[in-house]
Amino acid sequence: MRGGALGTDNPRMRRASRGTVDLGEVYGRLVRRRGHAGWWPAQSAFEVCLGAILVQNTAWTNVEKALEVLRSRRLLSYDALREMPASEIAPLIRSSGCFNVKARRLRAFLDFLGREFGGRVQAMEGEEPRVLRAKLLAVPGIGPETADSIALYAAGQRLFVIDAYTRRVFARLGAMAGDEPYDVLQQIFMDALPSETRLYNDFHAQIVLLAKDVCTRRPACAVCPLEGVCPRVGVAHTLKWSRMRARESQSGSRRRPRGTSRESGPTA
Repeated sequence: MRGGALGTDNPRMRRASRGTVDLGEVYGRLVRRRGHAGWWPAQSAFEVCLGAILVQNTAWTNVEKALEVLRSRRLLSYDALREMPASEIAPLIRSSGCFNVKARRLRAFLDFLGREFGGRVQAMEGEEPRVLRAKLLAVPGIGPETADSIALYAAGQRLFVIDAYTRRVFARLGAMAGDEPYDVLQQIFMDALPSETRLYNDFHAQIVLLAKDVCTRRPACAVCPLEGVCPRVGVAHTLKWSRMRARESQSGSRRRPRGTSRESGPTA
């Protein structure tokens, strides 16, 4: 994987901050609590691409079922799917929801991958990040979050992924309102952090896992690794609820959560 050494002892991380939020401290706390996430959960770069599209507006558990169907039929490759029409793909991915729409999006991506990169996801690594992003965004059904997920996790490009979980966590940290345009938030992170693929990869994964496991809509602040540095902006919770969520989080701390944000992003 491209990029410099990833670690909380990186001196550039200690200087990475935006406003009153020290991103280096945030990342360091998350890694010390959980360890590196080891994302994206997939057996190939091609599978990452399919997962990034299938996970739009659904839970990752539903995507896993669809991917397993494709895997059991030996269809998790470009060569296996290249000639398959959307009408035949749709029933195979039914568990992911909106399967007819997603089948058309997968078909559009397959056409794009064949036309632009000879069917090889690895060939995307040679593109300039912003050029690749622009090409992905031109594919029907691929928005900024999906495009950046494919670029970062499948092609190893240095593009930070923004999702609903990022907005939630950093709005509560007081770093943003949470409703800023996607590209604005992405640039904030990319300006403040070292330009390292592995860092972008793991930091985004840490944010999603935190939001899914602890910083939920009704958060367990008492067990959050960011307790003490988070001002809890917009969080209205009772002591009773916080204690209950703390007990739940402690009892389930060894389980890897599963789910997704609005557009993409597995959490297991």
